[in-house]
Amino acid sequence: MNPLPPPVLDHVVVNVKGDLEASVDTYRRLGFALTERGHHSLGSSNHLAIFGENYLELLGYEAGKSTVRPDVMQAPLGLTGLCFKTPDVHGVFAALQERDIGVETPAEFFRPVHLPDGTTQDARFRTVRIASDLVRNGRVFFCHHLTPEHVWRDEWREHPNGVTDIVGYVISSPNPAQTAALYNRAFGPGVLSEIGGSGYAFTAGRARVQIVSTLNAARRFGHVETTNDGSERGVALVLRTRSLAQTEAALRKHGVPWKTLDNGTLLVAAGDAFHVALQFVEGSMA
Repeated sequence: MNPLPPPVLDHVVVNVKGDLEASVDTYRRLGFALTERGHHSLGSSNHLAIFGENYLELLGYEAGKSTVRPDVMQAPLGLTGLCFKTPDVHGVFAALQERDIGVETPAEFFRPVHLPDGTTQDARFRTVRIASDLVRNGRVFFCHHLTPEHVWRDEWREHPNGVTDIVGYVISSPNPAQTAALYNRAFGPGVLSEIGGSGYAFTAGRARVQIVSTLNAARRFGHVETTNDGSERGVALVLRTRSLAQTEAALRKHGVPWKTLDNGTLLVAAGDAFHVALQFVEGSMA
């Protein structure tokens, strides 16, 4: 059986649908330096917050283009995309098939990027997605960056809030064991560790993907996004910052409310971060 390499978080997707402008305003007020608007060959549009190893994507569509990406239109607002790095999309496709995990045919697309030297180059991607019926309220997929130099640029990595990487992706589930089983089948066995009886986690590069109970998510992050049927969904991100004082200053500058948790970290509620709870941690606090 072909092994999958250890998971490494590539990026997360915040689905904003037709509210690109509002989401950009929100995330700039949160202290993120966003790239200019990009346009995929698939028809969707985005803005990125680039970090050291991974990035955050605000994904939506412009007026008149709501039908070009049914997956974006049908998914809820908020945290709906969990993407892992791969140098071999076709290898991932074969490995998932061997594990009897439903998987879609690999796809390739591009996005023109305006570079600081005045030129325009295509950022090109090859992706493969786990079957949509296995992941409710979002997408789990793998991405091969064919032109990483057009994404991870040093001038896009500096953020007023001091954030350097995503170090946590949190999924709320009514049945954490059932939700986590998919990742154990894909990457395991043995990839999962228990979280104090309330869920499971696995390491993905600098990040930890956490699948926790609905009650645990509410206790940690306050009000989080839910679904009508109570099914699992992404609800929160944990972000490492160089300095919590720097993060606090950025939030205060733009009037963004936050609370300091008992462990000293900062929490911005989902209602103030476009349907995603954001926890800011410093250094080894993650």
